Amino acid sequence: MNELLNSTNEQAASTAFSKQAPVFDELYAADAIIKYKRKRVRNHVLQYLKPGSNILELNAGTGDDAIFFARQGHRVHATDISDTMQKMLKEKVRLNDLQGSITNELCSYTELKKLFNRGPYDFIFSNFAGLNCTVQLANVLQSFDPLLKRGGLVTLVILPRFCLWEFLLVFRGKFKTAFRRFSGKKGSRAHIEGQFFRCWYYNPSFIKNCLENSFDTISIEGLCTIVPPSYIEKFAEKHPRAYRFLQKKEDRWKGLWPWKSIGDYYIITLQKKN
Repeated sequence: MNELLNSTNEQAASTAFSKQAPVFDELYAADAIIKYKRKRVRNHVLQYLKPGSNILELNAGTGDDAIFFARQGHRVHATDISDTMQKMLKEKVRLNDLQGSITNELCSYTELKKLFNRGPYDFIFSNFAGLNCTVQLANVLQSFDPLLKRGGLVTLVILPRFCLWEFLLVFRGKFKTAFRRFSGKKGSRAHIEGQFFRCWYYNPSFIKNCLENSFDTISIEGLCTIVPPSYIEKFAEKHPRAYRFLQKKEDRWKGLWPWKSIGDYYIITLQKKN
C-alpha cells in the first residue's frame, strides 16, 4: 500500500516541481530569508567536507547547491525526479563550465540502488525537505550505507513534526497551517503550481533510530526556529531590525534544546561507522 502511495505521490511531486522549475530561481533568488537558509546549510556542510570530496546530492533541483560545492573544488552527482529541473541544472552547469565537476541523473531517492555502482561517495546531501515527499523515508535512509565510504557523512535538511512559528499561527485563525504537521501517517496535502501532492514530517529521532546501527549522529541544528520561515513573505525587508535580532539569536542557539528541533527545518549530519 505504501509503495503504491509513494509512487503516485512521487509522480505528482515530479509534475509539481517540473511546473515550477522555469520560475523557481526567479521566485526565490531575492528572498533574504531563503538566502539566510542557504548560507546556513552550506556553512554547515562545509565544516565537514574534506578537500575534493565526491558528493551525491538528492533532490538537487535547478542545481544552485551543486554549483556552489563544485566551485569549492568538490565533485557532485546531482539527482532529481523532475526532468525539467534536471534540464535547467544541465544548462547551468554548461554556462558555468563545470561539466568536469558536476554530473546529473534523473533518479528517485527511493531507487538509489541504481547508483551503487557509481559510489562509494564521501558525502550524501539533501536540502530543503525533498525527503519529506516520501512516506518510505526509512527505506531511503537504509540505502545510504552501501553508497558511502567508511567514515562518510550524510547531511539532510528535513521538516520536523512541530514548528513553533507554524503553531503560533493558531492565534491568527490559520488552523489548517498551524496543525498540518500533526497529520501522521496519512501525510499533509501540499500544492505547487496547482499540482497537489503529500508531505510527511519526521523528527530527528526518526532519522537517528533508522540509522543508529550504521551511523553516529554528529550534529543537529534548527533552521528558521527563531528566524521566521520564508513563507512569511518579506519579513526581513519589512522588519529589518527585528530580523537582524532574531538572526543573531538563532545563530547563537541553533544547536541547543529545544531550538534545534522545533524550527521550520532542522539540519542533521551523521557519520558512517568504521
